[in-house]
Order: sequence, then structure tokens, then C-alpha cells
Amino acid sequence: MAKTAFIGAGAGFAGDRTDAAAPVVEALAQCDGPRFLMFETLAERTLALAQLERRRNPQHGYSPALERFVGPVLADCLRHGIRIVGNFGAANPRAAAKRILALARGQGLAEPRVAVVEGDDLTGVLSLRELAARETDGKILAGATDIVAANLYLGAGPIAEALGRGADVVVTGRVADSALALGPLIHTFGWSDDDRLAAGTLAGHLLECGAQVTGGYFADPPYKSVPGMADIGYPIAEVAASGAIVITKPAGSGGRVDRLTVTEQVLYEIHDPANYLAPDVVLDLTDVTVEEIGQDRVRVSGARGKPAPDTLKATVCIDGGLLGEAEISYAGPNAVARAKIAAETIIERMHRRAPGLKIRTDAIGFVSVLGDDAGAFASRGNAAAEDIRLRFAAQSADIAAVQMLLDEVEALYCAGPAGGAGVRRRVTPRLASASCLIERSFARPVVTMLGGGA
Repeated sequence: MAKTAFIGAGAGFAGDRTDAAAPVVEALAQCDGPRFLMFETLAERTLALAQLERRRNPQHGYSPALERFVGPVLADCLRHGIRIVGNFGAANPRAAAKRILALARGQGLAEPRVAVVEGDDLTGVLSLRELAARETDGKILAGATDIVAANLYLGAGPIAEALGRGADVVVTGRVADSALALGPLIHTFGWSDDDRLAAGTLAGHLLECGAQVTGGYFADPPYKSVPGMADIGYPIAEVAASGAIVITKPAGSGGRVDRLTVTEQVLYEIHDPANYLAPDVVLDLTDVTVEEIGQDRVRVSGARGKPAPDTLKATVCIDGGLLGEAEISYAGPNAVARAKIAAETIIERMHRRAPGLKIRTDAIGFVSVLGDDAGAFASRGNAAAEDIRLRFAAQSADIAAVQMLLDEVEALYCAGPAGGAGVRRRVTPRLASASCLIERSFARPVVTMLGGGA
């Protein structure tokens, strides 16, 4: 049995840097032991948009960045035996797998064995009414008429199975982010006890957001400085059979790995440190220690596990109407007063013309982060500013009302205060999402092998 497994992060979200994986692959190629490269590219909205794309074209529905993520590193991964695991399959893992096989052919590579993990899609398995009965908070699904996407968070088991069947690349849809690392660790070490599963889940949690553990989403100078952010190194986890984890990054890359960056990621999106729920285990972080053991090397240990929860999380997305946004600028002396008149004009006219439409107004450059739907000028008086960007936004299923708001903002050119300029407007379809707890009996993952003589 191997003593250490090496897992690198190639991406932490769908819009991540597509050149980040190459230095990680180069570093992994120098490691002695089982090596894996994980791509985490899936969020709730990302998956729902992929479901809509698949409806339009049955051959689509996977991550649109798949080729840009995998293409540049596929040959090196296959050459060095670095196995790729990614949820870039989104709503159509099978189509994504076929695209990877096509990439390999296009590069003149021997056909890899690509595993497809399916079974997360609950569409047609549970009705909208049945899903609404399982919603955890609120009444988002109660008034819905159609489901855009309903996907269950699968665990690490199918990924471990796929690797056990010889997959060079494992393509999943919706799995728990941490499962992208836990699956390879179960495959490598045969882990089944809760404490080891907890350690693997923690390793996945540290890697799942890519550069966040190496200084990304961390810099706040002069309090927290991060060198070389233009070339920030993405993380590599060295995971021992005992469950101890060392987080590092490629030598010579930008960013930093130390107690502060790792601690922030340990706590990122954690509601209850004693009970972090995952499909395979409940992770208890309360005894975790974070220790610097060298330059850009941090040891993380002490994860404890409790039995897996009885239910699995599912995210259900429905049509959320339209978001209309329109902006206009006021600059120069007395800009605040002129912007205030513009905002008051829009609010008064829309109150008369579309009284049910809730409008948010932000005065960017004057107040926006601390503003609210009551109005951007409510608490700032006449403070001086000479460059104001007014933003109006409304979300509604009433297309006509949203369009009316955008028209009214554009009319400020001639019917508003002096000096308005630079109107930009757009309408964006919105999605609303709800979380549901689903009985495990509805989880029926299937692993299919493609390519490589399968």
C-alpha cells in the first residue's frame, strides 16, 4: 500500500484560471506515489445553467471551459500517470467524457479510459411536490410550476469505484466537492473508518476552492500581503495513510501557504465546526491543528469523523424571473445632488407606473455596499463626491415592468438632471434555488467506462 497520495487542484470554480493546472501537473510529476489532479468547477447556478443548455442541445450541458481546463494538461497527465477527477460533467457527464476522448484523439494520444459517474439527476425521480415536501428552509418550491434542475450530492464511493476499474479520467456531475479528493484517497488507501473518511473530506475541503488556500481570496494589504498573485500557485495536498495532510504548492509559484491561509480555508463556509455534513461522513473540526513545517508547507491533522447523515442534500433550481439592471453616471461638481434627483425621479415614476416592482438603487462611489432597498442616499446626507455611478435593479417575473425600469433610466438622458451619461442596461434570466434533504434510497449512482478498449 502506498504511504502517501498526492492530489493537486486544477480549478476551484467554473470561471477559474485555465492555465493554473500546468504547474501543478509539473510538480505532481516529480512526486513518488499515487497522483491525482482534481477540477472543482460546479456550483448550484452553474449546474442549473448546464441543465438548460442540455435542453437546448442534448450534446451539451457540460462545463463550457472543459477543453480549456483539460486540454493543455491531458497529455502530461496521461504520460506521468496522473489521474484526473473532475465534476466538469455538470448536467451531461457522458457528453463530457466523449469530448475528452475527442481531445485525446485530436492530440494524437492513446485513448484513455474515461469513467462517467451518473445518478445525481433527480429529474423524473421525484416530483416537484415531493421535492417541496423535503425542502429544508422557506417555501421557495411551494409556488413553483417547473423544475430547472434537481441534483443530489453524491459521495466519494462512485469515484473510488471508477478509479478501481482503471479510469485515467473520472467525469462526474453533482458530487460533494470534497468527494473529488476523498474518492482517490479511498481508492488508494481503502479507507472506511469515520476518522479517515473525515481526514479525506478535510483534504478535499482544503483543495476544493483552488487558490483560496494558497493566498487567493486572502490578500488585504497591508494586513495580509500575498506575493506574486499574477502567478499564484494552486495547492497540492500530500495525504498520508494515517490521515495527516500537508498542504503545499508548486515551487517558485506565487502566493503563500502558511497557518493563516490554511486556517481561513479550514473555516470557509463552515456552519458548525463540530458537524460539517458530507455524504460519506460528518466531519468534526474542533480538534484540528494547523502547523507550519517548512516554507509553504503546512501540516493539518486531528480530523475526526462521525457516521454519515441519514439523508443527502439536493439542490433544486427553479425559474427566478428576470433581473433588470440599468446604470447612469453623474460626475463633476455637485454630482451627489444630481444623482440624488435622478434616483428620486426613477423611484417616484416607477411607484406610479409599476407599483408592485421592488427596486434597488446603489450610488456606486458614494454608497453601495452599505446601501439597501430603502434608497442609497438615506443616511449619507450631502457628503462630497465627484463621480457617481447610479445602478437601478429589479427582479420580477413581470417582463414589462422590468423593461419599463430600464426605459425610465435611459430617459434620464433628457428628462433627468444635468450631466447624466453612459447608460448601460441589460436583462438577465434568474434562477432561484432551494435545498432539500433526500433519503439515501434515491441515490443510485452508476459508473460507466468509455474509451481505452472499454
